[in-house]
Amino acid sequence: MDLITSVQNFLGDTGVAQLFAGGDVWAGLKTLAMIAIAGVLIYLAIGRGFEPLLLLPIAIGMLLTNIPGVELFHSEWYMTDGTIDYLKILNKGELLDILYIGVKTGLYPCLIFIGIGAMTDFTPLISNPKSLLIGAGAQLGVFVAFAGAIFLGFTPQEAASIGIIGGADGPTAIYVTKTLAPKLLGAIAIAAYSYMALIPMIQPPIMRLLTTEKERKIKMTVLRPVSKLEMMLFPVMVTVIVGFIVPSALSLIGCLMFGNILNVCGVTERLSKTVQNGLMNAVTVCLGVSVGATAKAESFLAPETLMIIALGLTAFAISTVGGLLTAKVMNWMTGGKINPLIGSAGVSAVPMAARVAQVEGQKADPGNFLLMHAMGPNVAGVIGSAVAAGVLLASFPPLF
Repeated sequence: MDLITSVQNFLGDTGVAQLFAGGDVWAGLKTLAMIAIAGVLIYLAIGRGFEPLLLLPIAIGMLLTNIPGVELFHSEWYMTDGTIDYLKILNKGELLDILYIGVKTGLYPCLIFIGIGAMTDFTPLISNPKSLLIGAGAQLGVFVAFAGAIFLGFTPQEAASIGIIGGADGPTAIYVTKTLAPKLLGAIAIAAYSYMALIPMIQPPIMRLLTTEKERKIKMTVLRPVSKLEMMLFPVMVTVIVGFIVPSALSLIGCLMFGNILNVCGVTERLSKTVQNGLMNAVTVCLGVSVGATAKAESFLAPETLMIIALGLTAFAISTVGGLLTAKVMNWMTGGKINPLIGSAGVSAVPMAARVAQVEGQKADPGNFLLMHAMGPNVAGVIGSAVAAGVLLASFPPLF
């Protein structure tokens, strides 16, 4: 009898038995659907190369959290009242519970921004400060999508989290969402990184629609050289200015500029290489798996997820439009000296958006080289998205 009981206990504990436990067929089907979605994301990351460094960890986290009966992640320990039950996590928590602390506290996005700062070359922006205007114009989609989300019935906090997808900056979207609308974290993170990966497909039709062939053929003058003193002063000045104007953005901007000054100062090469490689890679794995863990079937497979995906695409497209229109206005004001294509790079996806501008420019004229000119708006978009996040965080504090 003991042997039979043991076998029955074992069989009852399997994921197959628990898939439709209690006769809830719909819940079991949703779990299978989430496992299938995780499989699709794994294929997109590996087979198609869509943001594999983060999309693959997200997919694995999604897969782990949706295996029936495993319970590697307990969202209720974080999201019920905005606090973290550290005692439960330390005593009863599983791997994903522990890793998620870095998301909830904002640790992972900030550490990633240090790595991004160390890998970012701000010289095109320093050489052509007008690029900041394009980076600002490319945040248009953030606020349009915010208004659209309010219209569809989302709370202001949820709408702010959805709108930030338009900045095309994954860590910033995660940072805002974990603070304002943690239950939407999985859907927003997947939408943000998916659209970043699809930039070469989403942006070119918009670029060709809003620019003429003559505009796309415009050749821009060579950027002026930037001194080492300018490169070192820039991160310090940006940190101080943003800190005084938008203090809520300082966590992200401060980390971004700290990483950059590690790279340009010339005396911290070891630290710069560490944050660019070892630290960046380790944090990316932890962030991706943790975010994927929030995409449980009961919260992810809901009508609001489809609305988030649609609003995210709208935000991204309108941000591209905002950057292009800003560049077109600047082209008109300078008498035809600015190629409007670089406006599409005003979104934060570095350097993919700048490369798309380069490709479209060379399609119009093979001798047209826009990459360095597009990098100015591109890195300005990183700053712009972080500032937009700070504005939203200051305007709509958490409900808890």
